[in-house]
Amino acid sequence: MPVVDVDPDELRYLTGHEEKDDDELRSDLFDLGLEFEGWTEDDEFQLEFAPDRLDRLSVEGVARSLRYHYGDDRGVYVPNTNTPEWTIEVEDQPPERPYVTGAVVRGLDMSGGALESLIQLQEKLHATMGRKRAKGAIGVHDLTMLKGEAATEGTAKSITYTSVDPDEATFVPLESDAEMTPREVIAEHQTGQAYGDLVADFDRVPAIYDSIGLFSFPPVINGRRTEVTEDSRDLFIEMTGSDQWTVDHMCNIVCYALEARGGKVERVTVEYADDAPGEYAGHTLDRPDFETRTKTVTLDRIESLLGVDLTAEDVVDYAERAGLSATPSDGEGGVSFEVEIPPYRVDVLHPQDIVDDIGRALGFNTLQPTYPDVSTVGGRHERSRLEDAARDTLVGLGFEDLLNFHMTNEAENFERMNVAPDDDCVGAADPVTIQEPYSEDYTILRTWALPSLMMVLENNTHRRYPQDLAEIGLAAGLDDSLNTGVAERRTVAGALARTDASYEDAKARLQAIAEAFDVDLVTPATTHPSFIDGRVAEVVMDDEVVGVLGEIHPKVLVEHDLELPVAAFEFRLDALE
Repeated sequence: MPVVDVDPDELRYLTGHEEKDDDELRSDLFDLGLEFEGWTEDDEFQLEFAPDRLDRLSVEGVARSLRYHYGDDRGVYVPNTNTPEWTIEVEDQPPERPYVTGAVVRGLDMSGGALESLIQLQEKLHATMGRKRAKGAIGVHDLTMLKGEAATEGTAKSITYTSVDPDEATFVPLESDAEMTPREVIAEHQTGQAYGDLVADFDRVPAIYDSIGLFSFPPVINGRRTEVTEDSRDLFIEMTGSDQWTVDHMCNIVCYALEARGGKVERVTVEYADDAPGEYAGHTLDRPDFETRTKTVTLDRIESLLGVDLTAEDVVDYAERAGLSATPSDGEGGVSFEVEIPPYRVDVLHPQDIVDDIGRALGFNTLQPTYPDVSTVGGRHERSRLEDAARDTLVGLGFEDLLNFHMTNEAENFERMNVAPDDDCVGAADPVTIQEPYSEDYTILRTWALPSLMMVLENNTHRRYPQDLAEIGLAAGLDDSLNTGVAERRTVAGALARTDASYEDAKARLQAIAEAFDVDLVTPATTHPSFIDGRVAEVVMDDEVVGVLGEIHPKVLVEHDLELPVAAFEFRLDALE
C-alpha cells in the first residue's frame, strides 16, 4: 500500500484549519480511509491508503479531500487555464514511447515544503500509475531556463519531443557537472543505472530539445540547466510514456497539486507529426485535459448498498461533499443521478465507486449494522473450517503463518523456481494472466504457493534462523474443461530454513499433519526441477497424488540468495477432508 509523508502543519495551512490538533487531523484522515502509520524523523505523518486514490499522493491532494470533508469546498472544481503560449512538437519520437503531454504553471512559491511535496508526488506517481516510469514519466523544469523555438503555427514558442542517437547527443544531467551522452548516463550516472533499462534496447532514445539543446532525457533524467529550485516561480511540466491516457491523468494530478499552491495553469499545445507512431499521428491536442466525465447511478442502488434511506437532496449533498456533482432525474426505474467526476480522479470506473464516495461523505461509522432480509443466518463454510484447522495444526508444529499475494509474475512463479509451465510437476500449469496488469510484479495468478515462501525467505536473510514458514492460500491454472476456464484450489505450503534442514524434517511435519487429519500418507520417490534428485518425493494422501516434498535445489537457493538448506512441501488442502 502506498505510504505518503505529510506535514501536519502543511495540512493545517492548506485546509485553512489552524485550530485542528494532530489527534483531530488523524481522526479526520481515518474517516477518509487514510491510516496513520507513525511519524517520520521530521515529525511528519506517515499515511497509508488504498492505491486507487492517486490524487492523494501529495499533501495538496490530502488537503483537498479534507476541505471537502469539512464542507469548505463542494462539487467538482476545474481550474481556469490560460491560453497556450508553448507548443510541444512531436516528430520522429521512439515508437516504444510515442506519447507526450504537458502544461505550464506560473506564479508559484516553491519555498517551504512545496518543492519537497512536488518531488514526493513525482516519485509516488512514477512508482504507481507510471509503473516505475515504464508507462509514464514526469519531467518538471524551470520555465525561465527554457528558450523556445518559434512554433510552426499558432503559438510563440515551442520545444520538440523526438529521438536521438544515444552516442551523439550530449547534455549535463542533474547531479552532474560534466556533459554526457545518453549512453554514458545509462552506464555511469546513478539515476541512469537505475532507469536505463527502460531505454537500453532502443535504437534511438527519447529526447526533448529547446533552441539551446537537449534538456531532458525521458524517462531517465532531466538536464541540470532546467533544474527546479526553491527560487523557481514558473514551471514547465512534460510527461512521456507508452499511453496517452496515463500521462494525461498524471499531468492532471500534478497540475491540481500545483494549482493548490497558488499556481496558474497554462495550457500547452501538443502537435503530433503526420507520420508519428501511435494513434495520434497528425493530431493536435490541447493539454492539460481537464474535461470531466460522468457516471449514472440510481437512488435504489445507493440505498441498497449503504443500507440507509436517502432523499435525492441527500445524495446531491453527499456527492458534492465528496468532490463530485450530481444531477437527479426521474425515470421509469425511479430516481437516478448523473454524477460528474473531476479530472484528477482516475479511480472512478464504476457506479460502485460513486456509492463508496457517498458512503464516506455520509460516514461509514454512522451506519447501523442490520441482519439481511433472508430466511437463514450465515455461518462458516466447511472449507473455512478445514482451512482454520489446518492452519492451527501448522502453527502448533512451529510454523509461522503467512498471507502472501495471490498475484505474482512469471519469473517468480516459474523461472526462479527452475520450473516451466509445460513441465509435468507440481506448480507447472498454464497461468491465469492479467490482461492489463497495473504492475510488472503482478502479471499472473500464482500456480503454487511455494515460490511465495521462497520470496519471503529471500527478503528475510537479515533475520535469525531457523525460519519455519507456512501458508494456506489460493493457487490457480487454466482449465478448458471448466465453465470458467480456470481451476482454483486452496494449497498448503511449508518451508524449513535452517542449517540442518532435511527431507526427514519436512516429512516429519507432513506426517504429523496427516495423522492430525486421519489420512494415510505415502511418499514415493519422484523428480521435480525445484528439488534435489534423490531427496524429493510425491505426497500421496489416501491413495491420491496431491503434492510434493523434498529439499530445495541449490540452483533455486542461489537464485534466492539463500546460503543454508531449505526443506519444503506443498499439497492440496482438500486432501485433508
